[in-house]
Amino acid sequence: MTSPTPPAEPQFADRTYRSTSALVCGVLLLTLVVVMAGDALLRGDGQAPWLALAALLTAVPLIVAFTLRPVVSVNDERIRIRNPFRTIRLPWAEVADVRAGYSSELIAAGGTKYQLWAIPVSLRDRKKASRAAGRAPHKDAYGRFSPGAGTGADAHRHSAPPVAAADQTIMELRGLAEKAGDPAGGTTTSSVRWAYEVIAPAVVGVVLFVVLWAIG
Repeated sequence: MTSPTPPAEPQFADRTYRSTSALVCGVLLLTLVVVMAGDALLRGDGQAPWLALAALLTAVPLIVAFTLRPVVSVNDERIRIRNPFRTIRLPWAEVADVRAGYSSELIAAGGTKYQLWAIPVSLRDRKKASRAAGRAPHKDAYGRFSPGAGTGADAHRHSAPPVAAADQTIMELRGLAEKAGDPAGGTTTSSVRWAYEVIAPAVVGVVLFVVLWAIG
């Protein structure tokens, strides 16, 4: 009796992309909100504890959604985009393009656009990269580096024009999409799931805050 053939393993494990600055801001904001609301819960009078609870229910999910939650994870079969309120899963065959203008976005084969919240575009980084590229050594028509560029490995190391971090990530994702093979044997299907675990408590907090404001 022959044993069943195990499913093919991805060529590489999931690679994840997320914003470090967003993670830091999220932790700081959560700490600030919890400290302030916690003080009102413990020491507040009248409706203050209830208002603090409503603020926690509203603010904490939203802070988590916009700072800690966004992440893009990829492997050789698919890309998974976790945005503040949705999680999008697409096989590479259904990805028409990945680009970065003023924001990073993925274009599905049907024309649908999905923002990549985990890969924010920094115009400041782009300006720094452009200035660095202008100072970088370049080859002339004969393949020689400009004066002061150094020789050998040092010149080759500096020959590649620097790019902003977001643009570098977008180029990596575009390369993965272009290298994806024929999807006929793939098992990944596209899906879009709403993050009700984030939406529900935020809505409850807003409703509680409105009710308390109306009866107060």
